[in-house]
Amino acid sequence: MSGDIVGMGVVTCLGDEPEAVHRALCDGRTGVAPLRAFDSALFRVKHAYEIDDRTVPGQDEPGRASRWLRAAVAAALADAGLPATVPDVPVIVGTTLRELRSAELWWRDGHSLTPAELHFGQVMRDAFGTAETHTVASACAAALYALGMATDLIALGLADTVVVAGTDAITESSFGGLDRVQNPPPQAIQPFARHRRGMVMGEGAAAVVVRASGAHPRPAHACVRGVAMNCDAAHATVPDVAGVAGAVRDAHRRAGVDAADIDLVVVHGSGTRHNDAVEAGVLRDVFRGVRPGPLVTSVKSGLGHTCGGSGLMSLIIAVLAMRTGELPPIPGLSDPSPEAGDLRLVAGHPARGRFDTAQINAIGLGGINAVAVIGGAA
Repeated sequence: MSGDIVGMGVVTCLGDEPEAVHRALCDGRTGVAPLRAFDSALFRVKHAYEIDDRTVPGQDEPGRASRWLRAAVAAALADAGLPATVPDVPVIVGTTLRELRSAELWWRDGHSLTPAELHFGQVMRDAFGTAETHTVASACAAALYALGMATDLIALGLADTVVVAGTDAITESSFGGLDRVQNPPPQAIQPFARHRRGMVMGEGAAAVVVRASGAHPRPAHACVRGVAMNCDAAHATVPDVAGVAGAVRDAHRRAGVDAADIDLVVVHGSGTRHNDAVEAGVLRDVFRGVRPGPLVTSVKSGLGHTCGGSGLMSLIIAVLAMRTGELPPIPGLSDPSPEAGDLRLVAGHPARGRFDTAQINAIGLGGINAVAVIGGAA
């Protein structure tokens, strides 16, 4: 056992309380809406999973990724019963884009920007007095990379408490790049759907407080049993079955579990043709011979692809599924794609039951993979 999750916080397009977001996903709600951040006439994709918190509607502003990060971390600390100032607690932030949107607005509109604002050390120091903050930019696996680094710190005795977070805001350059390479352009994420078209960006932040097992007076939400990370570098954009499967098996080994012990999998589920095929292949490979096999879902249909923080958002929903016995469905999935085959995809309604062990996948460009295995609180 690598550590207990004792606090959680989120900021998403479906709300800013973990339980409320879980409930919304169980109800089949999604946060996809007409594009507000940029002039939609410039793009073929007309929708995104945005957080509508701008001071002036339709007018973007800098620092939003940092704003959500502060809010998610503050909520996680409060949930853990920790003080608002934690100078001795390391913070590890996973991100894909950092404050790139702020840089775009500096270049285009002349907003102020300093180099220190491009990582999150100053933000955490000003908000929580933290002396040690690490910004990890490992694509869409970043937050689970941060979780793995946190459990390493705890296992090595270098810390007994670590804050793990992930945050990203939609940027015009990234949105535009995706707009040009996906044909036909998607208007929502539909993982494992026959007529899926690809990935649509989302935004938000997530945070958890991880403590050494047994070192916290309050009951834990869940325990982190093992985290595995690798970078197979097989292809610049297409994930690799062997690389992802290797990370899954390593996570099982670190967690001390067999494939048959996994009750549910929250897949990366970005809704691209290659990602669907690879994740389906990985699940068949790893869970071959396990019957009936784990239940499978994805949160990106509801929250969008939140980039660096996406793995941690998936993990928080898995924690709440174990606590409540309700696993959210993939919204709108009525006609699965052929590669889904006999996967136990959750569709239509939440899956209900007892879930003791969950696996969470996060897959980034360039073969960057991270997989976490969590268990219920002891």
